[in-house]
Amino acid sequence: MALHLTPKSEFMANRQIRNRLHEIIFEADTPEGKFFDVALLVMILLSVLVVSLESVEEWEMKYGRIFTILEWVFTGIFTIEYLLRLIITVRPIRYATSFYGIIDLLAIIPTYLSLILAGTQYLIIIRILRLLRVFRIFKLGKYLVEGDQLRRAMIASRNKITVFLFAVSLLVVLIGSIMYLIEGGTNDGFSSIPRSIYWAIVTLTTVGYGDITPQTDIGQLLSAIVMILGYAIIAVPTGIVTNEMISVNLKRRTNTQVCRYCTKEGHDDDAIHCKYCGERLNPEPQSA
Repeated sequence: MALHLTPKSEFMANRQIRNRLHEIIFEADTPEGKFFDVALLVMILLSVLVVSLESVEEWEMKYGRIFTILEWVFTGIFTIEYLLRLIITVRPIRYATSFYGIIDLLAIIPTYLSLILAGTQYLIIIRILRLLRVFRIFKLGKYLVEGDQLRRAMIASRNKITVFLFAVSLLVVLIGSIMYLIEGGTNDGFSSIPRSIYWAIVTLTTVGYGDITPQTDIGQLLSAIVMILGYAIIAVPTGIVTNEMISVNLKRRTNTQVCRYCTKEGHDDDAIHCKYCGERLNPEPQSA
């Protein structure tokens, strides 16, 4: 006897399948989810390796066709995965515009773009950014907590760092202009104020390329002062972020559960609703 499903039963069955796929593809708290993510990471590494080897002329001449086939195989798999993520997410636009959603899209575009613009396939190397998911997959507690702590510290210190960078920008313009007045007439390297500002940035950051060097005694004295000042300036943003990290105290454990509505993750273990959009994290149990 054939079993006929009512529209409601069919809807519930499809919903269960959708929820199950979401749990496997977006989360890593189940064995199936972790296996899917680990397999995905392996394919990402292999695809990056293929692109890297293809850039070697000797290897490209011998195995260029094989590399091309592998690139399209990996791109096909990643395209299917990306489409599945869009389909099973309640609000696809939220995933598409999220950080990981944009990275996932950028990871597959170069291969298709190479059909129009030769050489763009090497941009596939951006897939390496997808390995950031490794911290979510192999988690769990301390890596997620520390990563979230660093993120919050960076956000909390953004205003201070912005003011600091603005002050440094004014400083290098001032130092570069002064050095142009000192060296401009006798040193071809300081041929303009922009070139002098470039020298000031290189010196203040202690990079020291050496392509432009002062020749006069006063210019060398100013260089020494800028070099010493550079060590102090480098320590400032480090201190700002460190201070914010100390002030951030995260005690609750988080997991890899992803909200089906806004695609945000990093929820507490005992969370019932998403702390970003307020929607329920787990589907409500259905009565028989």
